[in-house]
Amino acid sequence: MAATLYAYAFLGDLVVFYPVYALLFADTGLSVGQISSLFVLWSAGSTLLEVPSGAWADAVSRRLLLCLAPLLAAAGFALWVLAPSYPAFAAGFLLWGAGGALSSGALEALVFSELDRLGAAGRYARVMGRARTAETIGVLVSTVLAGPVLAAGGYPAIGAASILACLLAAAVATTFPEHRGAAGAGDDDDDDDLGWAASLLAGLAEVRADGAVRAAVVLLAVVTAVWGALDEYTPLLAEETGVARETVPALLLLLWAGVTVGGLLAPLGERLTDRGYAVLLAGSALALGAGALLARPAGFVAVAAGFCGFQLATVLADARLQARITGAARATVTSLAGTATDLGTIAVYGGYALLATGAGHGVAFAVLALPYLIMALALVARPRGRMGR
Repeated sequence: MAATLYAYAFLGDLVVFYPVYALLFADTGLSVGQISSLFVLWSAGSTLLEVPSGAWADAVSRRLLLCLAPLLAAAGFALWVLAPSYPAFAAGFLLWGAGGALSSGALEALVFSELDRLGAAGRYARVMGRARTAETIGVLVSTVLAGPVLAAGGYPAIGAASILACLLAAAVATTFPEHRGAAGAGDDDDDDDLGWAASLLAGLAEVRADGAVRAAVVLLAVVTAVWGALDEYTPLLAEETGVARETVPALLLLLWAGVTVGGLLAPLGERLTDRGYAVLLAGSALALGAGALLARPAGFVAVAAGFCGFQLATVLADARLQARITGAARATVTSLAGTATDLGTIAVYGGYALLATGAGHGVAFAVLALPYLIMALALVARPRGRMGR
């Protein structure tokens, strides 16, 4: 399963549009506010489908949803290159968001359940850390390719390459193993296949009744939302440093190198206590803010260090959540965390539009790093514990 997971993760993020779609929007004449509104639509579409699709994955087939997800993204990219305009960008983001909702929850639940079936649930954090690294490598490769592909064929070539990657991801997804009703010891989430409505109610009930699960959902949502939203604006932050547009992908390579390292550090991160995790969040926030305010290409080294820490923090928060879920609606509970993340992301998009319009992208990044400092203080004030337990 691991090889399939890593291939799927790599291809799913081998989207050559990643480093340049904000530039496409700007070249089409969209303002920062309009670009932010597109990001809000992206998150809103995902939010509306997140929990229903998680319940669907628990009721039907997680593998099926993983096959469908990249096909929806491919349809969105086709719209962008065939009819570049605000309505087409909006429709494309809705399709991409729907695809993200189908895979969110389903992927984590399938991986944890299959590992648990093999008696290896304790390896979930490192396996998913490597999967997130495979995603990052996909982004790195797409970033390397973006400049030459854009120069050779413009945005139509960018779109064609992105669509091809999505089609390959869908093909790889058909090879995922899925054994329902065969869970390992200590995990009963697949003992019984529930219907859609029953899965939805079971997931909601577990989050409501179990304080540990609820806290893990909130932690994952808050950790993921801010830096996940800021990632969409990194091309604009890079351009604000004064580099040529063709150099923007090179600066983004620094960021994704940092994210790659963050995923690989998961085995070491499992040893962190809550206070160690708080230090990780605070240090990453300070690095992000300082690098963004420098407003020079060299500042991207510090921004990359911040992204490294946030990737590690996200992997650890996900592992903590999966370890706490015990019911039959694992994908639904994970999707509830995804919904909370999307709502937080939408709030960040709105705040970013206001901050960047009035004070620039560097200031917006620095201000939006502050929630991590607040979270770090909250973790320090709690009784000591260990991440992932």
